[in-house]
Amino acid sequence: MSRRSGFAGFINAMARESARGARQAARIERAAIADQRRREREAIREFREQAREDVRREREAKKQYLEARTEEAATQNEDVENTLESLSSLLQHTLRIDDTIPFASLKVVENFPAFVVPADLADPPDTPERGKFLAAVRAPSWFGRLFSFIRRRYDREIREADQRYQAAMEAHASDLQERAGRLQAAQGEYEQKRSSFLSKAQQRNREVDELEQAYREADPSAVVTYNTMVLERSEYPDAFPQQFRLALAPPSHELVVEYVLPTVDVVPSVAEYRYNKSKDAIEEKPRKQSEIRERYQDVVAAIALRTIHEVLEADQGDVIKVVTFNGMIETVDPATGRDIRPCLVSVRATKEHFLAIDLARVDKSVCLRNLGAQVSSRADEAQAVKPIVEFDMVDKRFIDQADLLTGLEARPNLMALNPSEFENLVSNLFSKMGLDTKLTRASRDGGVDAVAFDTRPIVGGKVVIQAKRYRNTVGVSAVRDLYGTMMNEGANKGILVATSGYGPDAHEFAKDKPIELVDGGGLLYLLEQVGVRARIVMPDEGACG
Repeated sequence: MSRRSGFAGFINAMARESARGARQAARIERAAIADQRRREREAIREFREQAREDVRREREAKKQYLEARTEEAATQNEDVENTLESLSSLLQHTLRIDDTIPFASLKVVENFPAFVVPADLADPPDTPERGKFLAAVRAPSWFGRLFSFIRRRYDREIREADQRYQAAMEAHASDLQERAGRLQAAQGEYEQKRSSFLSKAQQRNREVDELEQAYREADPSAVVTYNTMVLERSEYPDAFPQQFRLALAPPSHELVVEYVLPTVDVVPSVAEYRYNKSKDAIEEKPRKQSEIRERYQDVVAAIALRTIHEVLEADQGDVIKVVTFNGMIETVDPATGRDIRPCLVSVRATKEHFLAIDLARVDKSVCLRNLGAQVSSRADEAQAVKPIVEFDMVDKRFIDQADLLTGLEARPNLMALNPSEFENLVSNLFSKMGLDTKLTRASRDGGVDAVAFDTRPIVGGKVVIQAKRYRNTVGVSAVRDLYGTMMNEGANKGILVATSGYGPDAHEFAKDKPIELVDGGGLLYLLEQVGVRARIVMPDEGACG
């Protein structure tokens, strides 16, 4: 029994140990499974957090992208508004500026800077001091002086110190001499530059004085030069060509401006930009064609009035009495593909009348209409109007001087013709231009030199032509007489041809009437167009009629 009991105890112990091992293994396995599940849960949690972060970042990126695209559309709208504002304020912009250019401002008044000694020459080197050289020699003590070799060594060291001092003094003197040479060369270069500057300044100031004198004497070249500076200083948007030609007709003091206008493209064709989120695209809302046309008409009118205002306000010498503005565009004819320069606006204004206008308060279109302007009704389609004065008609005597000099004597002088010959010349001129022209007798018809008929339907009709072989400026009375004759004759139009020019009052009277004023330069131009090259040489005094 005891042995069997001993086996039973051993077996029980083994069973208990095995059970403990099994339980331990089960605990380890459960712990491993729990750890695995924990890691899986952690991985899932991290994955979900990363997914949420990715979604958040994607949402934030999308938000930022949408904001950026919306801002892009807003910026484009702001650009459009700024462009429209600059276009609508073209005339008001110049009213805030004094366009006069004082001739004194063209002169060189800045003084040439004073001479400055170069930095490396500014501070001269210190002069060597003999005491510093001798200080390096140690004097013998009272005991050393008892020995002759010590005294001799001391005397030798003193002599050597003096020699070093003398060498330093020589080097110092040489350095001063070299620095003096460099300073003299720098001063010579400065004087040369200063002399060149002053010479150029004097020449520039002399030229400005000559320009001012010529301008105040109404010299055409000087007036054109001065007003070119005036118009070049005028600030316009970058898209504007700002190209022009100027000419002055001396007899009538008429400044003719041929100005290249911007095309209709300066008006934004887009009314609004909008970002479409669903299409991820910035969409354009087109501007109505009627609005584009209206705004472009306003731009054309603004440039015309602005240019006239600028040259008249800047006319400090009161040498301009009349301004004629022709506004052209450079474009392509869609029908032919050729380059064309249609005139969109042509207006003539006298200085006295124009300066009485309050440009800050006018309706630009109404103002031009009141000035008798020719304005295209469809400027956006480049529909042209007839210029009041062709630029090349402005006093041909001042345009091609070289040619005039070479062939001067070969050309007939219109002032040498008698009245009958001159009237025949004018009559033949308009006949060659396509009018059915017949001379009349002045004594029988109240001053009519010729009656012509424009045979074109609708726009044609009866035309009264009068020719004035005048030396002096034609006044308003001659234009009034022509208008009265037109009324008596029942004519559609009157043409007054003169060998001289017209005064401001004559232009003012004719501006809103069917009257064409042709001055001497215009007459020479028209004759040249039909193959007749002539000249106008005024007599020294008196007048011709």
